[in-house]
Amino acid sequence: MEELRLLPRRAQDFSSAGYWERFFRERGAHAFEWYGEWEELREPLGRYLRVRDSILVVGCGNSELSEQLYDEGYQNITNVDISEMVIKQMGERSVHLRPKMSYLVMNVLQMDFPDGRFQVVLDKGTLDALLTDGEGPTVARAEQMFAEIARVLQFGGRYLCVSLAQAHVLKAALEYFSKEGWMIRIHQASEKEAAASEGEFALPVFVYVMTKMKQVPNSASLILELCVEKHDKPIRFSALEHLIEAVKERQQYALLRSQLNKSPSMGNVSLDLCNKETGQVRYTFHVVHCLTVKVSRDNQFAIFIIPQGRETEWLFGTEEGRKQLAASAGFRRLVTVALHRDQHYEGMETIQAELSEKVMELAPPGLQAQQKVPFLSVGGDIGIRSIQHRGTSSLSGEYIIEDVKGDDARYFRRLIFLSNRNVVQSEARLSSRALCKGNKKPRKKKAATSSDPMKPAVVLASLSIDKSYLCCAHHRAMVAGLSLLKNPECLPEVPIRVLVIGLGGGSLPLFIHDYFSQCTVDVVEIDPAVLEVAMHWFGFSLGDRLKVHIADGLVYVSSLAAEAPSSYDAIMFDVDSKDCTLGMSCPPPAFVEKSFLQEVRALLKMEGIFILNLVCRDVKLKETILAALKEGFPSLYARRIEGEVNEILFCQQQSGHKTPPLELQKSAQVLEQALRQPGCSWDSTYVLADMLEAVQLV
Repeated sequence: MEELRLLPRRAQDFSSAGYWERFFRERGAHAFEWYGEWEELREPLGRYLRVRDSILVVGCGNSELSEQLYDEGYQNITNVDISEMVIKQMGERSVHLRPKMSYLVMNVLQMDFPDGRFQVVLDKGTLDALLTDGEGPTVARAEQMFAEIARVLQFGGRYLCVSLAQAHVLKAALEYFSKEGWMIRIHQASEKEAAASEGEFALPVFVYVMTKMKQVPNSASLILELCVEKHDKPIRFSALEHLIEAVKERQQYALLRSQLNKSPSMGNVSLDLCNKETGQVRYTFHVVHCLTVKVSRDNQFAIFIIPQGRETEWLFGTEEGRKQLAASAGFRRLVTVALHRDQHYEGMETIQAELSEKVMELAPPGLQAQQKVPFLSVGGDIGIRSIQHRGTSSLSGEYIIEDVKGDDARYFRRLIFLSNRNVVQSEARLSSRALCKGNKKPRKKKAATSSDPMKPAVVLASLSIDKSYLCCAHHRAMVAGLSLLKNPECLPEVPIRVLVIGLGGGSLPLFIHDYFSQCTVDVVEIDPAVLEVAMHWFGFSLGDRLKVHIADGLVYVSSLAAEAPSSYDAIMFDVDSKDCTLGMSCPPPAFVEKSFLQEVRALLKMEGIFILNLVCRDVKLKETILAALKEGFPSLYARRIEGEVNEILFCQQQSGHKTPPLELQKSAQVLEQALRQPGCSWDSTYVLADMLEAVQLV
């Protein structure tokens, strides 16, 4: 509590001579170290100090920094401070031990030295104490100090300012000296958060290195740099705001580490590590804590490298999944590392070498420095990702087609819209075998991939689409839902009509077309670019029983419901929302409004089924949607997709007998037996009855 009483009541008091007189009188001779001692500042400051330099220390206080510098050989040091008491104390302390050291009472806003007197002006915390806010009068005082520093420095001299780089302080300093044409370089003093004998700061310490240059009219020659690593080259910026933002990012990172250490169990911690040359995100870290794991010396901390292309899987792409991963791995704190597309990775060893220092900054406190931290992965490799195509949709923006290596060495093709790059829009499994009747069996080729992420892997591109396999679990559930129609054992040979809103890669309507041999499928897709992608990259094709209508699904359903009611045996909605700010990403809100659901009901046959893929995180919104559905469809079943947010809703108009879930499973089993036709493959992992196992009445 003693130190708390020494703090001023107002921040403005930091610039008051009276405050500092009281501060040093009550504190006594014990040194007060703002932002660390010489050992902590040696690396950045030592680069810009020469033994023969004439050094001015402004606002020296009773810090031991000048004494430590003197003892290192820098003996041409002049110290000034506004407090007569502290100057007297410090002068008496060094009069015999450091005879060349001088201490003077002086206000940094108006110094008595001649122009160009010093090669270095050193400021440790004085600017921060003076510049207490960003208001006009306060900034004017700081600029008065800057002008005096500029006056007493020689050309080529350095103003070394140790600071916490609060936003208003950094802005004022950089704007002033950049206008003067000085070279500006900022060092992060230590990867450790700023520490002093008086306590700890959450923010890191920075050193501004302002080098006095002759003004050049061309502002393009301005040098703005940031050094964050001891041995790396400085990062150069083209504008002040970019440098300020980079410092802010370093502060946020330090704050995150501080919070992790103070609250080791905090959740939802993620951060990006960018490529130093391009600025693109290269790695994404997620810090996961598993409190159920009993801590031992060897299971405190580990790093898990997610293979390329698998970062969207539930186990790696959701908080719940990552917690399960940490528990399975048996580590109390696990950092998962996602590898980004458009970045080249040599291999696991290279990634480990690149990440070791950075990831260790996220280690729990108390971890022994020499302790080896394990790097984990799936199968011991970094996976394979190959971008096959890039394009732009006028409705959905930029997209890519990429092939990735999944579990069990299988390859998958994906459609990704870059506006939501962590969501797989469509996915299909690749195969070197002919899986459906009538396809020619391709020759088997040796697997190969391109090491350049910008170049497609030709062999992967030549593989065929496995049309018998539905990658998306919600698509499997939607197909299983057709067993709710009458006589499921006859469905493959009965003429039925199905309407699908939303094409994607086309795997769902194509599967229904291929396995329900008498079924007519109409697909409505608003984006013509999606149809082009489906046909060129996902094996989708049109036919007499499979047609695509490029139209707005809302308009199509409304007009057809008025013109031709009771047209379809099944209607499926698998359409996503382009607005990522909503609590519901599938479908767009207009598709579940009460008036539109009435039109859907009118378009459906009385014994038909409406199947909706719902992705809604807003609990209240979801309750409203279910209420609207039940009003139009009294028989309502829900199937939650395990490990995903998707929930499949099966809606029927008939209000009579509601089929128990067990009977639904039996119907799905009957349908699967009927679909397993000779000459057309069926993936053994796809069990229709399993898709309705957890179905519930709503």
